[in-house]
Order: sequence, then C-alpha cells, then structure tokens
Amino acid sequence: MDLPIVVGVDGSEPCLRAVDWAADEAALRGVPLRLVFASLWEQYEGSHLAEDLGKPSEHVRAQSIVDSAARHAHRRQDGVKISTHVEREEPDYLLVRESRDASLLVTGNRGRTGLPEALLGSVSLTVAGHAHCPMVVVRGDHDDRPRPGRHRRIVVGVGQGPTAPVAVRFAVEEARRRSVPVEALRAWRCPAHDTTDHPLPAGEPARLHEQRAVEELEAALQEVPTDVDLRRRTVEGHPRTVLVEASHRAGLLVVGARRGQRHFGLQLGRVAHGVLHHSGCPVAIVPERA
Repeated sequence: MDLPIVVGVDGSEPCLRAVDWAADEAALRGVPLRLVFASLWEQYEGSHLAEDLGKPSEHVRAQSIVDSAARHAHRRQDGVKISTHVEREEPDYLLVRESRDASLLVTGNRGRTGLPEALLGSVSLTVAGHAHCPMVVVRGDHDDRPRPGRHRRIVVGVGQGPTAPVAVRFAVEEARRRSVPVEALRAWRCPAHDTTDHPLPAGEPARLHEQRAVEELEAALQEVPTDVDLRRRTVEGHPRTVLVEASHRAGLLVVGARRGQRHFGLQLGRVAHGVLHHSGCPVAIVPERA
C-alpha cells in the first residue's frame, strides 16, 4: 500500500500553499493525500483564525477547515485521492504521530499568528525536529507568495556524517520526478588559526580545506546513478549562509537531520534550523536514524 503524503492544515494562507505543494507532489508520486487538523490548534491560532473568518472562535469548526482544504486540493489536482482527519490533539503531537505512516509530511512555514514571513511557526519547527519521515516546510518569497519553483533545480546540502547520502538519495528521487538537475553543495571554511603563524605557504591551508570538502562531497555522491544530471559545487562560507543563498535559485532545498534513538529533545542541527527560518524555497528535512 502506498503511504500517503500528510499535510497539516489550519485554515491559514501558508497552509493552503502547503496543500498546493503537497497535492502536486502526490500527483507526481501517484500516492494519496491526507489532510489532518488538530483541534487543539485553536490554543495557538484560534483567536486569529476567528478574526480572519469574521466569526467567534467557538463557531470555527475543525471539519469545515479540512473540508475547505480538501476542496482546494481537489481543484489543484483532481486525480489525487484525498482523505481528511480531525483529532482533538496538540498539533505537533498529532503530526509527529502521523509521520510514522506517511511517505512525506508537509506543513506551511507559519500559521495565523502574524509572525513575519522570515520566522518559522513553532509547530512546524517542533515537528521538523521529530518527524519520522521526510518533512517539507513550504515557504513563500518575501512578498508572501508561493515561488514558481516546481521545475527549478533541487539543491542538496552535503555535510559531514551519515546523513549526507540519505539526503542525496531523497534529492535525486525528487529531481527525477521533476526532470530537473541536482546541485550537490558542500560549504567549507578555513579556521582562523590556520591562516596565521602557520608553517605552510600563504593560501595553502585554505587549499587543503577546500580539497577535503571536494573529497567529502565525492564520497557522499558515490551512489548517485550516472543518468542523473548532477552538478557539484563547493563554496567557502558558513553552511547556513551558503544554502540560504542557493535556495533563491532552487525549487527545493534538501538537508539531512540525524535522529538519536534515546534523545528526546529537539533533534535539528543549527544548519537545518537556520535554513528553515530563512530559505527562499521549500525545505525538505530528511531524517537519518543514528
């Protein structure tokens, strides 16, 4: 049985952008779309939701929100099988639980709290740190509109450690579905202590750090099939800054996140945390179990 793509809905405009993205992705994958609403979301968004709809909060009914989202998804992709689910639960708990039986989890970047577009909503951030399946946070541009990125390249950030090949595999699969290239990006930095009072000639430490980055990038790309349009790039700079800059030319930014089986805190690295807040395109967080 094909696992569905699960979308967290709350009636907000960012949520509808997430529904659009997820509906398109479900059509590409040929899988069902499942729209879920946690009724306790009203504790986070209820007053704003009611104000936007011109109704008192007690009249904002969860089922009407998911039904409206389902109609929206059907208009977007009428060939996709759509189901809805409403549960009286905290939104982050519900979405993490739903991620156990999903092929992909999708959320908007924020709800109706009035936070600036640059900031990620607390629910999406918490879920991104605990989801059991890959998760996509759909971001818009600075004007709060969806970016026309469906046919742009897929950028994958390649760091150190075991998450790199997992993130690369996800990026390659997404690129194949869209028939777009993959840009594998490895950021590197030369520590300050390597640039002064060092016995090597000037510039030599930087060259060595760059060469190491090239080797690590190649190691992470060993299993990429030869028929994939793969582009390699190493860039000097902080990984978060390099990836955010690349996101403005991408349709999807992919990063890995390592999960520890006995760790119950927020399992999201600083780079992933940063790009979720500031990326110019949707961000996919791909978990890897430690």
